[in-house]
Amino acid sequence: MKSYRKELWFDTKQRREIRDITSDIETCLHESGVREGLVLVNAMHITASVFINDAERGLYGDYEKWLETLAPEKPYSQYAHNGAEDNADAHLKRTIMGREVVVAISDGELDFGPWERIHYGEWDGKRRKRVLVKIIGE
Repeated sequence: MKSYRKELWFDTKQRREIRDITSDIETCLHESGVREGLVLVNAMHITASVFINDAERGLYGDYEKWLETLAPEKPYSQYAHNGAEDNADAHLKRTIMGREVVVAISDGELDFGPWERIHYGEWDGKRRKRVLVKIIGE
């Protein structure tokens, strides 16, 4: 069995940002040489997410609106966590959107359903953060 590990680093220019990282994961898959197995893609920060959905700008806007309804950024004083930092909302958004995805690898490709793409969601950005890619298989 083969094992592959790589960290992908992202710098976001905005506090909240969604990126389609599917091509980055496909590059890792080809580097790994794994033809049959699994890939884990894991956000390594507690205010970021990895999730699967359609890569469509309108949907990204819908996420922003929906997440702000569920866990609004402001007023900062509404959260007991906020004090030294102002990112309690980002922790909650991460909980909602998830920490990681696992995707099957079949015949050397990510085995997706129609329109599925892997996304990195940043909820407390403007700083460098990483995603772990772990691939196992043969």
